[in-house]
Amino acid sequence: MADPAQIVTQLGSQARAAARTLVGTPAARIDAALEAMAKELLAAQADILTANAADVAAAKATDQTAALIDRLTLTPERLVKCAAGLREVARLPHPVGEVLREWTQPNGLRFAKVRVPLGVIGFIYESRPNVTVDAAGLCLKSGSAVILRGGSEALRSNTALAAALARGLAAAGLPAHAVQLVPVADRDIVRLLGEAVGVIDLLIPRGGRGLIEAVVQTARIPVIKHYDGICAVYVDQAADLAIAEKIIVNAKVSRPGVCNAAETLLVHKDIAAKFLPPAGAALLQAGVRLRVDDASRAALGTLNSQHSTLISTAVEADFRTEFLDLILAVKVVDDCAAAIEHITAHGSHHTDTIVTADAATAEQFLAGVDSAVVLWNASTRFNDGHEFGFGAEIGISTDKLHARGPMGLAELTSYKYVVRGSGQVRP
Repeated sequence: MADPAQIVTQLGSQARAAARTLVGTPAARIDAALEAMAKELLAAQADILTANAADVAAAKATDQTAALIDRLTLTPERLVKCAAGLREVARLPHPVGEVLREWTQPNGLRFAKVRVPLGVIGFIYESRPNVTVDAAGLCLKSGSAVILRGGSEALRSNTALAAALARGLAAAGLPAHAVQLVPVADRDIVRLLGEAVGVIDLLIPRGGRGLIEAVVQTARIPVIKHYDGICAVYVDQAADLAIAEKIIVNAKVSRPGVCNAAETLLVHKDIAAKFLPPAGAALLQAGVRLRVDDASRAALGTLNSQHSTLISTAVEADFRTEFLDLILAVKVVDDCAAAIEHITAHGSHHTDTIVTADAATAEQFLAGVDSAVVLWNASTRFNDGHEFGFGAEIGISTDKLHARGPMGLAELTSYKYVVRGSGQVRP
């Protein structure tokens, strides 16, 4: 096996050369490359699905969770969506070169604030091979080269995907090294990528807290974090309870293993006895295990005896946990202020929603919850680059600096100031 340091050095050198080429590449050629990458993905479907089947079989053999296996699995339909995502990105406006602001000073100097590529982006992620495609497409469209380091559980899948993407780049006349995959699962690579000062301009880790903390602790280059998705749904006393039930079931059940799935249900004390029995029954029927506080248990009534194996008493840690599974922590709160206080103390600043028909209460929640995305009468599952119209996303940042929320094309650029003069000198 090649030395990890040599691998990172080689990948970095190739990525920087590719990034320099991308700076002068016309927008139409970038879009043609995205189309070619989509075609190559579909042409390589058999190879990609065979590689993925081997990854999935290995995951099942080691008793990985159902949520991880779901994130790991590619199907013909999911592969078609990956290709469609590349084509959607190709149709989006190009961010590079966009003039964000222009002005002229009294001395005649003309200033412009212009979007520019970041250069080389390092992306570390787990489990989800479709992210390989999303990240490649977004980085290319934003004018940057990318070095991808996926999880060991998806190495076969990612290798097949990256090979297809490289063929698409080459077919369009762009450097194949604009998209590179770390070809080994050596954990030391993560540290080395974070230490690649002057080679990688930005590092984005996307995965479990352990991965992200490992990156942050050792990195010497800028890092944008995608921390836990401890997302809450608060059902207010003025909520339409049918809408509230539909939202919490969707937020928890539609894909429980993703970061924008709801992990906590907060219910106003005045409607708990009316809302929780039908909503709880719907969740239990979908296979959700409920971890409830005393007030929630009382409100659930006979459901406690009917579903004793699925309902248990919540402990404090349950309200700080990203389950990524069909598990939901449930708590009754006094009012919207109490819901905001709970989310502030226990949430992860990712995604939180309020269900209410009262506009003033909704605005109190939207202003008071300091999360990357806050919603009113909508599922937490809408915190997604596709749903925002970004075409795709490279992750959902829970940071406050540079980027926050779904990271699309604009968030994968920086800017510079271009100043045009006519001989001015400073007095």
